[in-house]
Amino acid sequence: MAESVVLDPVDLHILRLLQNDARTTYRDLAAEVGVAPSTCLDRVARLRRTGVILGYQLRVDPAKLGRGLQALLSVQVRPHRRDLIGPFVERVRALPESRSLFHLTGPDDYLVHVTVADTADLQRLVLDEFTSRPEVARVETRLIFQQWDCGPLLPPA
Repeated sequence: MAESVVLDPVDLHILRLLQNDARTTYRDLAAEVGVAPSTCLDRVARLRRTGVILGYQLRVDPAKLGRGLQALLSVQVRPHRRDLIGPFVERVRALPESRSLFHLTGPDDYLVHVTVADTADLQRLVLDEFTSRPEVARVETRLIFQQWDCGPLLPPA
């Protein structure tokens, strides 16, 4: 388990602002937080170096790219052994339709968030990329009607 990093109110303020708009300039960030731009730059560099900030991502609307249908696939892998799950995870992560992959406890081993063009494309994906694999014992598909983003992730107060 990763160690927590001690964050002061200035660090938390920087994180809140960057989580809302990662393109904020250091000058604007520093002015909002109330520190010098060089101090702000040092703070952000430390947050990156310590692994608090993992990176910056561009969010894309899958529907605008022809992938308007989203689904969650619950997958059981049998037998559940390292020599089988490693290649399974690598393959699922390499699929262009995969958005995220979760390793779970409970009756299902994995939950895969996918985006596809339509139900025929989803059927092709499930049959060709999941149920055709010998280690996949079962796949259950749930369509996503709507998705909401939640607030920024900040440490507990």
